[in-house]
Order: sequence, then structure tokens, then C-alpha cells
Amino acid sequence: MPQGTVHVACLCAAWCRLCGDYRAVLRQVAAELAPAEPTLQWHWIDIEDEAELLGDVDVETFPTLVIADSAAVRFAGPLTPQPDTLRRLLRATVVDAQAGAAWPAAKLEMWAFAERLRQRSADTI
Repeated sequence: MPQGTVHVACLCAAWCRLCGDYRAVLRQVAAELAPAEPTLQWHWIDIEDEAELLGDVDVETFPTLVIADSAAVRFAGPLTPQPDTLRRLLRATVVDAQAGAAWPAAKLEMWAFAERLRQRSADTI
């Protein structure tokens, strides 16, 4: 896997109790993967407070995760809130991903969001 930064964004809402609980899951998995390559940059995005960053992305289910590197959106969609589900997804899309891997097509609004996300500093999750 080439070195670089992979952005992992959790799209949630402050009023969502499931999202509040899921934040601990993100922290746990982030700590486990901290020494891994490539570097993971974590983002916690409240869809109501950061509507401008989100743009035209429509979030229907919480939590929704977006994983993007400098060239592609690797994953964008809802995720069940269990730690093992997040670990498996990150292994498949980041840790064990092969160089040149093909990723499922993402909608144009998700590509635009990923571009804005790449310009953003990591958040405290």
C-alpha cells in the first residue's frame, strides 16, 4: 500500500444518541490503528453544524462513514455501530488494501465532499 493520508469521516448529528455512543467506538479503533500506515486522519462531522462542508451529500442513516484518500473515495455509506464492523471495513479499505485497488463508484456530491474534507485538519474524535 502506498504511503499517504486516508481520511475517515463519521457523519453524525449532535441530537443522535447512537452517534454519541459511536464516538467511543471511533476513538477505540483510532487508538488501535494509530501506528498503522497509511496515516489515518479522523473527522467527526455534525451534519447540521457543518452543512456547508457536507454540501449536497444527503445523510439518511447514522452513523455514515466516508473513507477517502488523495485520489479516490474508498467507501461512503452507513455502517452498523459495532467496533468489529468498523475494524473490518478499515482493514479492507485501508490496512490490507492493495495498491491500485478499484473502489466502488461514489456519487459526484460525495467526491466534492471528499475534496473539501482533504483540505480540513483532523478533528478530535
